[in-house]
Amino acid sequence: MRSPGQLPSLVGVFNVLNILNVSNDHVSRDIAMIAFRTSLTASGAALCLALAVAVPLSTAHATPATTTTTTTPEPAFLSAHEMPPSSTPWTADPVTDGLPEYGVLCAEGVIPAQGTRHREFRTELDTGGQQVTTVTASRAEAFALVTKLRRALLSCGERIEQESPEWDATSRTHGKVRVKAGAYVYSLDTNHREVGTKDIHLFSVGSTGRTVTFIEWGQMGWLKDAPIKDFKGTTRTALNKLYG
Repeated sequence: MRSPGQLPSLVGVFNVLNILNVSNDHVSRDIAMIAFRTSLTASGAALCLALAVAVPLSTAHATPATTTTTTTPEPAFLSAHEMPPSSTPWTADPVTDGLPEYGVLCAEGVIPAQGTRHREFRTELDTGGQQVTTVTASRAEAFALVTKLRRALLSCGERIEQESPEWDATSRTHGKVRVKAGAYVYSLDTNHREVGTKDIHLFSVGSTGRTVTFIEWGQMGWLKDAPIKDFKGTTRTALNKLYG
């Protein structure tokens, strides 16, 4: 648990919210999101298409109408207990249409809002996470989206340092998870030299068919404390669970 000296001021929170609201720069929003999550983590409906078969009006003895209903399956999301183990229980928010309100760390401007839903997770202490899932128009589009996300994750630390020299940020790759079409795991270490805030984030991105899912986990601390093995297990569960 954080000591009182580590807790951010309300002024800091409001300043970060202002950055999130007015900034169109993706790197600036990434930096603001790190600070915002550090500040706050301490304290759907399925779609159906009905296909109606019309009844011929010219037939004297009309055949009873036949209605066929086709349900388009929505990809399933992780449950709270499927996140990596934590010292306090995880809570999962409802699955929501569109992108997260405060964006996607390291992937701003990459994931389209159309065809996307998300779920956010949190614990009682300083750990949080989210899953963002997008159904694309084709397997080729899904592959292209995974490729863009992998590039964004690998370059995230460098982009943050270029934008804000007061931050130390390092991105690393942690290999592939062999599940469905494959998933890839990355990390981001951040440290604000003036404030002394140290955070670690884990990310994974993978796909099955036309569907891409992106998972983030983060908390205060160091890479050595990150549950990389458990996070890979969460990633495997997420990909297998998308369509049961």
